[in-house]
Amino acid sequence: MTVTNDAQRAHGDRFGQPGRLFRAPARVNLIGEHTDYTGGLVMPMAIGFHTVAVISPREDDRLMFYSENYKEETVVDPAALDSGRRGHWSDYPAGVAWSLRKEGLRFGGFNLTLSGDVPLGAGLSSSASVEVAVAMAIQSLSGSELSLEKMATLCRRAENEYVGAKSGIMDQFVVAGAVAHRAMMLDTRSLKFDLLPLPEDVRVVIANSMVKHAVATGEYGNRRDEVEAGQEVLRRELGRELLRDATLADLEACRQKMSPESFARCKHIITENARVLAAREALLKADMKRFGELMAEAHASFRDDFAASCEEVDQLVAIALRQPGCIGARITGGGFGGCTVNVVKTSAAEAFVASARREYAQATGIEADCFICEPEDGALALAKKGGAA
Repeated sequence: MTVTNDAQRAHGDRFGQPGRLFRAPARVNLIGEHTDYTGGLVMPMAIGFHTVAVISPREDDRLMFYSENYKEETVVDPAALDSGRRGHWSDYPAGVAWSLRKEGLRFGGFNLTLSGDVPLGAGLSSSASVEVAVAMAIQSLSGSELSLEKMATLCRRAENEYVGAKSGIMDQFVVAGAVAHRAMMLDTRSLKFDLLPLPEDVRVVIANSMVKHAVATGEYGNRRDEVEAGQEVLRRELGRELLRDATLADLEACRQKMSPESFARCKHIITENARVLAAREALLKADMKRFGELMAEAHASFRDDFAASCEEVDQLVAIALRQPGCIGARITGGGFGGCTVNVVKTSAAEAFVASARREYAQATGIEADCFICEPEDGALALAKKGGAA
């Protein structure tokens, strides 16, 4: 609980008063990449990295944000919230305050301290972890209680409209609503979800390639633009409102009316939605061999059709698949570096980490960070179980 203790201590030292504490986890996506902004299917789970927010009321109306990680404090005048982002870490908590206020939540000034151990730039959704922790904290001052769907939607709005990142709703939804020992299959159009068991004899290992290519600047947005251009052709020509509604036959029928890039990106998403459904069936049958095959297919599609992997991550996946006890491996997150997600037999997990790290260092000269994980509770469950104080 180092992060929790650090946040409580920092808040007391900084503001001279105790505060209420809220935690939100990070997440990893098992399968279903780049599908959530087209109404598609995803299968994430929460993992044991956290952002902690400690909040206490002020007598004036100023919003004071302090980051223990950056050792920096910033003040926001509520009247200036509508001015939008400043290109600063505080855009994330300020954006949440803006989004909640826009929704009609009423709250006065506050001091808010943030501390976290979610690896930045690794594709584990550090931003959603911050957003949900802050939303939990601010709503506690407003006297309201947001539903899971509303909290995720408002946090996503903060990221999309205030920060300016073109993310879907998966991250905020699972960070808020995950349940321990379960993966979540989320329908991002209806926001209905299934909680699916992972067998007790497997673990999820996250391997951070430690690579974030410079080309990634803006590339996530480019891919989304290519997807949306293809989706618009399908809407115009066939009345398919979202890629979620389209088939490969539909896509082929419209191939000549869209760019090759849009065709390939849309092909990835249509086939990825089908893989998520197949992965759900595999988990319900405890068929981990099939689940691993689907992960391999998903990585190939992400690499070839979505064109968002990189050499180092591809090497990390290949290395993982050579290891005894590895069931499946693929890239996870937005792409162009970041992490792989690996499903590994519990009995082989420690040896997997040691061998994968050694072979990756030999191949690339890079020391990968690896974490053995289990599905954890989201922020709402943590609060109910005493994660908020």
